Amino acid sequence: MNDAMTTAARTNFSAWDWAIVVAYLLISLAIGLYVKRYATTMTSYIAAGRGVGVWLGVATMSGTEMGLITVMYNAEKGFKGGFAAFHIGVLAGLVTLGVGLSGLIVGPLRELGVLTIPEYYERRFGRKTRVLGGVVLALGGILNMGLFLKVGSMFIVGVTGLSHAGWAVPLVMTGLLTLVLVYTVLGGMISVVVTDYVQFVVLSCGMLLATLLAISQLGWTTIFEEIQLQFGAGGFDPLASPAFGPEYVVWQAVLGLVGCAVWPTAIARVLAMESPTAVKRQFTWSSIAFAIRLIVPCFWGICAFVFVTRVVPELGPWFGVGEGELAAGQEPVSALYAMPIFMGRLLPVGILGLVSAAMIAAFMSTHDSYLLCWSSVIVQDIIAPLRREPLSIAARVRLTRLLIVLIGGYIWAWGLFYEGGDDIWDYMAITGAIYFTGAFALLIGGLYWRGASSSGAFCALLAGCSAVLGLGPIRSPVARWLLTLTDRPATQEAADTLLSSARVGLLSVAFTLTVFVVVSLLRPDNRSAATTAAAHRGE
Repeated sequence: MNDAMTTAARTNFSAWDWAIVVAYLLISLAIGLYVKRYATTMTSYIAAGRGVGVWLGVATMSGTEMGLITVMYNAEKGFKGGFAAFHIGVLAGLVTLGVGLSGLIVGPLRELGVLTIPEYYERRFGRKTRVLGGVVLALGGILNMGLFLKVGSMFIVGVTGLSHAGWAVPLVMTGLLTLVLVYTVLGGMISVVVTDYVQFVVLSCGMLLATLLAISQLGWTTIFEEIQLQFGAGGFDPLASPAFGPEYVVWQAVLGLVGCAVWPTAIARVLAMESPTAVKRQFTWSSIAFAIRLIVPCFWGICAFVFVTRVVPELGPWFGVGEGELAAGQEPVSALYAMPIFMGRLLPVGILGLVSAAMIAAFMSTHDSYLLCWSSVIVQDIIAPLRREPLSIAARVRLTRLLIVLIGGYIWAWGLFYEGGDDIWDYMAITGAIYFTGAFALLIGGLYWRGASSSGAFCALLAGCSAVLGLGPIRSPVARWLLTLTDRPATQEAADTLLSSARVGLLSVAFTLTVFVVVSLLRPDNRSAATTAAAHRGE
C-alpha cells in the first residue's frame, strides 16, 4: 500500500490499547501454565475429564465457535452482500435449536462415551473405517484451518493501523501462534475450557459495545438507506441477491447442521459434557449464540461498507465499492481489511483495546480447540489403532502435544503462501466438506439405520473427498474444461456460475449419501457384525 492508503487506513489504536491487549494475553498464558498440573490423562487432556456442566458448556462452545475467523468471514459476507447475509446466522441458530431439542446425533454420541468421532466409526463399522475416518478428518480439518492464523492476523494489522506494512502480517502471525501453542500444549482441553469461559465474557462485552457504538455513529436510517441504494432488493433478500441465491441458502442450512452436530470441535464439547441431558440443554441454549456469532459480525461488515461508501468515501475505491477509481499503479486491497479499519476508526482509545482483546480472545479460543482436536484425532484414531503395541497414556499425551506444534507450523506456512480467490467462508465450507460429507452419512446412517454396512461407510468416506473439487484453484479449471466440452465461452464468470462452491458442496453431499446407501444395500454386513454393532449402540 502507498502513502494514500496509509493515511486513509489510520486508526485510533494507542499505547494504552496495546497495554490492554498485552495484559490479556499474559493472563491467558498464566491460565495455561496453572492448569497444566491437571492434564495428566487423555480423558482429562482432550475431554476435560467429562465434567463440564451446562452453562460452562454453553460458554466454552460459544467461545470456540465465535472465533476471530468467524468474525472476519462474516464481516466479509456482510460487506459484500448486505443484510441478505443474515440468513447464514438465522439458519445456523434454527438448526442448532432443533438439534438441542431433539438430541439428533449429539445425544447418542455422548451416551456411547467415545472420545472422538472416528472412535465411534470403529465401534459401528470396524477399525479400518476408523483409521480412514481419522485420516480424512485430520486432512480436511487441518486444511480447513489453514487460513485462520493469517485472517486473524489481518484483523490485528488492520485495527492497529499497520495494514500498510508488509512485515506486519507475518510478524503478528508468528507472535499469536507462539502464544496459542504454549498454553494449548501445556493445558489441553482443561486449559481450553477455562480460557474459553474468560474469552466468552470478554468477547460478549466487546461485541455488544462495538455494535452499539457503530449504530450510534452511523445511525439506523443511514445504514438501511445506503444498503438499499447500493444493493437494491438483493441487499435484504438472499434469494434475490446475486451474491447468494437459492442453492446457496440450502447449502447454508446444511452447513448449519454439520457445524453444530458433526463438526469435531463442537462434538469435542459434547463429549466433555457430564451427561446426554446436559448436552441437549447445552445445544438448546447455544443456538442463540450460534446465530449471534454470525449475525453480529455480518452487521459490522455492513457498517464497514456504509463507512467506506458514505462516511469516508476516499476509502471506497480501495475496496472496489462506491464512486471513484484508484490512480494508475494502485491496487485494491482485500475486503477483509474493511471491518478492522472501520473498528479502528470508530472506537475511542481504551475501548478499542478492550474490543481488540475480545477479538484476540476469539482468535485463541478457536485455535486452541482446533489444534487440540486434530492432533488428538491423529493420535487416537490413526497412530494408536495402527500400532501392534498399545501406546501408554504418557506417550499419547506427548504425541498429541508434538502434533499440536507441527500443525501450528503448517497453518503458519499455509497462511503465507496459499493464494485463492474464494471468500474465506466459502473456502472453509468446502474444505470442511471434505470431512463432514462422509461423517454426516456415517453418523446418521450408523446411529439410525440398522442396514448401514462397513463397506458403505468406507466408500462414503472416500466419496466425501469429492468436495475438494469446490476449492477455487481446482474448481475454476474444471469448470472451464466443462464449458469447452459444450462449446461455451470459458470465461471466469461462466465458470463460477456453472460450478459455484455451494453447488459443488450440495452435489458432494448427495453423492456421498447415495454411495453410502447403495453400497450398504449391495454389500451388507453379516448378521454377527450387525448384532455386535447393535450392542455397541445399546439396542
